[in-house]
Amino acid sequence: MSSTLKYNVLNDQLVEFINAQRSHADDKLLQELRIETAQFGDDAGMQISDAQGSFLTIITRLLGVSSALEIGTFTGHSSICIARGLPEDGKLICLDASEEWTAVAQRYWAKAGLIEKIELRVGDAIETLKLLSEHDPFDLVHVDAEKTLYDQFFESALPHVRQNGLIIFDNMLWGGRVVDQDPDERTQAVFQMNLKLANDPRVETVLISIGDGIQFCRKR
Repeated sequence: MSSTLKYNVLNDQLVEFINAQRSHADDKLLQELRIETAQFGDDAGMQISDAQGSFLTIITRLLGVSSALEIGTFTGHSSICIARGLPEDGKLICLDASEEWTAVAQRYWAKAGLIEKIELRVGDAIETLKLLSEHDPFDLVHVDAEKTLYDQFFESALPHVRQNGLIIFDNMLWGGRVVDQDPDERTQAVFQMNLKLANDPRVETVLISIGDGIQFCRKR
């Protein structure tokens, strides 16, 4: 640990310890979902970590979120965690382009008893966001989709977030490549998005090293 920068260097053993020190760490439904998601090969890496899932549930409850939006649902881990934190009359709208991935998500929403709380809209997220003009402001937005579109997702979603509402961006450390000067398009998109959010007067932000890094953005 640096004498000026307070942090721990993680290894597999420490990450396993972190994941075990959670309420409901033995959640059978999410374990089953993780196993089934593995069938998608390399794409399975898009699933959030167990610790992120628990964090999303706690944040949703802590903020008293009743209306949430997710951009990028994949097989449903994060949406289950958000929906579990909603009140009985709470609602989560999920946007995703893949019918194959979200078919898995819908089965697990049903297993979790959350199907009434979640509305799925399959298609282009940017175009779908344009149709939300009459929707009440969201308390929480979770973004975990195509990284090169993060800026567009942010600009499209921000008007639909209430004051003091929260936008969460996943994968903002991008495997550590954000500091490598990597010319890769997605890496540069994540790097530039971090810079933009940190300097945008419309939001107050902090980058947290949970999982692959999440940006917390409070709308001012």
